[in-house]
Amino acid sequence: MNDMTDEERQLVEWLADMNEDDALALAKRMLLEDKKNPMRVLELCRAAMDIVGKRFEEGEYFLPELVLAGEMLETIGAIAKPLIKLGDGGEAKKHGKVLIGTVHGDLHDIGKNIVSFMLDINGFEVKDIGVDVPVRTFIDEINTWQPDVVGLSGFLTLAFESMKETIAAFESAGMRDKFKVMIGGGQIDDTVKNYTGADAFGVNAVEAVALCRRWMGVAA
Repeated sequence: MNDMTDEERQLVEWLADMNEDDALALAKRMLLEDKKNPMRVLELCRAAMDIVGKRFEEGEYFLPELVLAGEMLETIGAIAKPLIKLGDGGEAKKHGKVLIGTVHGDLHDIGKNIVSFMLDINGFEVKDIGVDVPVRTFIDEINTWQPDVVGLSGFLTLAFESMKETIAAFESAGMRDKFKVMIGGGQIDDTVKNYTGADAFGVNAVEAVALCRRWMGVAA
C-alpha cells in the first residue's frame, strides 16, 4: 500500500503505535465526515495490523498490545460495516457457511476477526467460535452447524501442530470430505499447508474471501 495519502499514512501509524484516541478519532472522521470508502479504511487497518503482528513477533509488542489493536479494529469495524451494507440493496442471499476459529494453544484473534468481518460483508454466513478452540469443539460445531468451509486460524508456530491435529481429527471422525479447510495467520505457506493437511491457505483476508468464493462457485 505505497499509494497512501498523508492522512492514510497517519492512520496506519497511529493504529500501529497504539495511539488509540487519535487513531479512532481520525478513522471516524474519515468514515463519517469525509465519506471515505469504508473498504479502504479497513484495508488501512489491515496494513496497521500487519505492522503490529511484526512488532509482536520481534518482541517489541506483547499480548496487551494485540488485545488493544483488536479492540481498535472492532470499534472501527462497527462504524465501517453498516456503511458497506448500505450499498448492496439489502440482504443478499448467503453464498455459503464458514465456521472459523483460532486453534487450541493460540489466543490471537485479530487476523481471524478481519477474515470473519470480510467474509460477512462479502455475503457469507460466518460463525466465529473464538480462540484456543479445542479439537472437540470444532467437531461438535461442525456436526451441529454443517459448514461449507472451516477456517483454522493461528499466529504462533506451535499453532501448526494444533492445525495438523485438528484436521487429522476431522479425518478420524469421517467428516473431512464434507467441507473445505483453509488455514491462515502468521507465517503460513505451502509447506505448512501440506504439513497440516489443509486444502488451501490465505495470507490475508482478501485471499480468504477469494478462496471461499471459488469453492462456492461465486463469480468474482
